Amino acid sequence: MIDIVPNQPKKGRGAVSNHAGRFEPHARVAVDDGWDLAGEGAELDKLKTEVTVECAKSALTRNASPDLPFDRSLNPYRGCEHGCVYCYARPSHAYMNLSPGLDFESKLFVKDNLATVLEVELRKPSYSPAPVMIGANTDPYQPIERERRITRQVLEILHAYRHPAVIITKSHLITRDVDILADMAARNLVSVGISLTTLDRDLARTMEPRAATPARRLEAMEVLSGAGVPVAVLAAPMVPTLNDHELEAILQSSAEAGARVATYILLRLPRELKGLFGEWLQTHAPGKAKRVMSLLSQSRGGGHNDPNFGTRMTGTGVHAKLLSQRFCLACKKLGLAPADPGEFKLNVDAFSRPPQVGDQLALL
Repeated sequence: MIDIVPNQPKKGRGAVSNHAGRFEPHARVAVDDGWDLAGEGAELDKLKTEVTVECAKSALTRNASPDLPFDRSLNPYRGCEHGCVYCYARPSHAYMNLSPGLDFESKLFVKDNLATVLEVELRKPSYSPAPVMIGANTDPYQPIERERRITRQVLEILHAYRHPAVIITKSHLITRDVDILADMAARNLVSVGISLTTLDRDLARTMEPRAATPARRLEAMEVLSGAGVPVAVLAAPMVPTLNDHELEAILQSSAEAGARVATYILLRLPRELKGLFGEWLQTHAPGKAKRVMSLLSQSRGGGHNDPNFGTRMTGTGVHAKLLSQRFCLACKKLGLAPADPGEFKLNVDAFSRPPQVGDQLALL
């Protein structure tokens, strides 16, 4: 007789399981066949990160979503080693025939030629500049960036072309590039959003296992704001009963660290994310699991994800309305400006293409 092996959390990883994605024809289930060759109680091998280099055919991804303040984005990496269990980008790994679970945070794809492709696009005569969002899908400053430096290369191109950009991250590594960011900020070409989910180090360790600690994110805000870089805090995601009680404290700590703009997002669980987050709750917060999912359902029209523009970020219902009111009152008290739902007010007029060898000189 064989027994199904229960899912066990792995050290330094967010997801508890590695179920097949929605496009796979077969499901995989781990079983115990009784052959414990390693010996009873032996530790399972650590899940190692695998990196695949891919050749990007284009750099900028376009969108026409009316509730997003940008129409183009750029992502140096697929998958994210931070391992945030709530990440809405997880289901995208299913398109790679991989699991949105552990595969998402351990099987990464690197766009090594991204900066080169970006420059080709910026040099097209038909190109019209507008703020580009870096990190809309996965974190551009996840741990692999220390070695690969793809985000740094992209910033160097944007800086040379005086192209506006908005960066979203939860990594202290962004302070490495303060030299470029400070100069871009002086020309009103950049703003940075730091995602701060909780001030509780223990909660962060299980929910965002390889991301910077809350203290390090606040430190990053201080470094950036001290260098003149506009900083916004993203209190996201807010999870009912798990971290939403921290909203005011998160905003206050961020304001004290130099943030001047704020926004929040209510947790949403598209596709495989519902099962992944449910498993995580049963593993790490079993006493709150039922309440969390119930309140989330009440705030998402009876489901756990609302894809509708205008409500997908903040939700609906009594709990969502109360969260919105608390956010507005806290921002008013702290002098934080709620994020403008319109376009980012960055300088698009400074855009210019640096001369290259072979370019025709302009007539005097």
